[in-house]
This record gives sequence, structure tokens and C-alpha cells, in this order.
Amino acid sequence: MNQTTFDARPSPRRTPLNGEQIRGFWAAWFGWTLDGMDSIIYALVLVPALTELLPKSGITVTPAHIGLAGSILFALFLVGWGLSFIWGPIADRFGRTRVLAATIFGYALFTGLAAMSQNVWELGLFRLLAGIGIGGEWALAGTYVAESWPEDRRKMGAGYLQTGYYAGFFIAAALNFTVGARYGWRAMFLCGLVPVVVSIYTILKVREPEKWSHAGKPVQRSPLSEIFHPQYRRRTLVNSTLLTVAIIGLWAGAVYEPAAIIQLALKEGMTHIQAVHMASIGTGILSIGTILGCLALPLLAERFGRKSTLSLYFLGMAVCIVVSFGWAFYLPGGLKVFIATLFFLGFFGGNFAMFSLWLPEQYETRVRATAFAFNTSIGRFLGAVVNFVLAAAVSTMGTLGTPVAWTALAFVAGLLVIPFALETRGETLPS
Repeated sequence: MNQTTFDARPSPRRTPLNGEQIRGFWAAWFGWTLDGMDSIIYALVLVPALTELLPKSGITVTPAHIGLAGSILFALFLVGWGLSFIWGPIADRFGRTRVLAATIFGYALFTGLAAMSQNVWELGLFRLLAGIGIGGEWALAGTYVAESWPEDRRKMGAGYLQTGYYAGFFIAAALNFTVGARYGWRAMFLCGLVPVVVSIYTILKVREPEKWSHAGKPVQRSPLSEIFHPQYRRRTLVNSTLLTVAIIGLWAGAVYEPAAIIQLALKEGMTHIQAVHMASIGTGILSIGTILGCLALPLLAERFGRKSTLSLYFLGMAVCIVVSFGWAFYLPGGLKVFIATLFFLGFFGGNFAMFSLWLPEQYETRVRATAFAFNTSIGRFLGAVVNFVLAAAVSTMGTLGTPVAWTALAFVAGLLVIPFALETRGETLPS
């Protein structure tokens, strides 16, 4: 007679986190959350801010001028984010936590100062400087969590960390629904000063990861040149290309989403305040979808591998951008349908969590922050160029949906690049 045997051995338990690891994670998470809040605040207040500042800058307020000025300011922000690769070599030299605190303080300060802008040129300068801090925060937060958490927990740690950015979207949407709708765009930027508290906490309470402290002497050559050494050259080129694809999709889908909703809401006869409220709701739905996508990604990456999982998310992004901006945007009375598609666009937008998990696995501790910062920042320059192309296309075609829908082609190109990436499933974090 057949007998069923049972394995009485207890399932392996995850390594518990100590107090230092927990404090450090929450400092990184809240920094990244408020980073996300800062990033989306501009998209939410773009129209009212430029409506006030353009006349003060000697420019008449027209839809075309708002579109052009908005694109220039978006581009300046992306250039600032691109310049944030400078934080990586500094962190490899002087440590993760102190530099992390500096990036948080920087973007909080210049976001708050944006509330004092008297013309579009001042607003552009503050957004450029805030971008330099924002880009550095992701690199340092991702590096810190990878190096400080136990090996059996750091993958999910990457997913947990990435939810912070999109929780920030949700917070920004809630602030826009309440503070922004009542007190205006300057009050929204003043809310961006809150991360200063996180910066101070990080300096006082969070220690350096032991992995960095025990890494030994930094590389003798420039860390930037080191990541293009034959050992790392191919993966650096592939990673930066894949991040560029993800960045194009983020700024097409997430940043233009509030403007798209406001257009659709006004077309359906809503007041401006009602349209702002709908944009806030849409951003909240997008954020919820993205948080769930971030949490699902590490589980899928461990089961199916990094490359297969990223391929799934890129394919989902391509389809969802076409469906939302190419189809739902043009449906008669399609506001509700468009907002519903944002959940799925958000879910696959969780592809950014892959890079928080994957990039640290591909580089040694001595150059990890440099590699993370470079790969996550350099694509912003191309993103700035794409932003101008999109603005020109919107102006020429007289519509927002179709030009944004065409950005789905970037993810198709990304699918062709993924096979050249390094698969690291089952490998431990390099020392």
C-alpha cells in the first residue's frame, strides 16, 4: 500500500532584522517616498504655476506657451536628475548614509524654494537643483538597503523600498486634492520641505552598512572609469539602456497623466476644481497599482529570473500605454475608462523595483553606489530630449494622447536589449 510521506523539517525562517537595519530602511523609505511626492508635485501644479508665472516673465498665457514652458522645465528637472550621478563616487568614497542625507536635504530645500519663484526662470533653476538631489536619493537608498539587509531578505527589501516612491505619488495626490485645490501651487511646493526632517534623522540615527565599512580601500582609478572597465562595461551599457527605456515610460505615462485627466474632465463639463480632484484620484489609482507591482516583482524575479520578469513588465507597459493614451483617451466620455487603465499602467510601472534589486547584484561594493547612480541617472538626459520631442509632437498634432502612446515603442526596443543583460537569480550580493 502506498504511503504518503511528510517532511517534518521546519521551513527555513528568514533572518530577523535588527534595530539598525529597521531604522535605516525607514529612513531610506521615507526619503524615497518624499522624493516621489516631490517629483509628481510639479506635474500636478504645472498649469496653475505657469499661468501665474508666464506673465511675470513677459510671456503671454496660451496653451502653446504653457506646453512649451512646461516641457522646458520638465527637461531641466531631468537634466538635474542626470547630473545626480555625481553622488555615486562620493558615496563610494565617504559612505552611504551621510551622502543619502545630503541628497534628501538638497531636494527638499530647493523644492521648498520653488514656492518663492517670481518667474519661470527661477522655477526652472530650482527644479534643476532639486533634480540633482532627487536622483541621488534613489541610488543611495537602493545601495544602502542592498548592503545592510540580510541576503535572504534584501530582494524583498528592494520591492518594499520602491513602493515608497509611489506612496509619494499618493501623498502628492492627496495634498493636491486638499492643500493644492484650496491654497494653490506655492503651498504644494512648501510641502516639499518636509524631507528635511528625514535628512536630519538619517544623519543622527543611521550608521553605515558593515559591507561598505569592511570593503577596504576604494578603487585607485576613478569609480566612473571603473564601471566601464572590461569587467563591467557590457552590463553598464545594457543597464543604462534599460533604465533609459523605463525612464521614458515613466515620464510619458505618469507625468502626463494629470494633464490628460484634466483635459478629459474639462471636456466633459467639469469645473477646474473638479478636474483637479479627478487628476488627484487618477494619480492615486496609478500609485496603488504601482505599489502592488513593486511588491509582486521580487517574487516573480526569484521564481522566473530577472530578465524574464523585466520582459513581462516592459511588455505590460507597452500595451498599457497604447491602451490608455492611444485608445481610452479618445473614447467619447472616456474619462472613467482612462482612469481605470491607470491601475494597470501603474502595476507594470513597478518595473523600477527591478533595478533596486538587480543593479546591486551586478557590482562590487567598492563601485556599487557609482554604478547605481550612473545607470539610474544617465538616461535622464535622453529623457529630456524625448520630452522636447513629445512637446513638439503635441503642438504639431494638437493632441496629447497619440504622441504619448508612441512612447510604447521604447519598451519594444527594451525587450530587444534584455537578452544581453546579466542574469543574477540565485547569486549572492558581491562583496
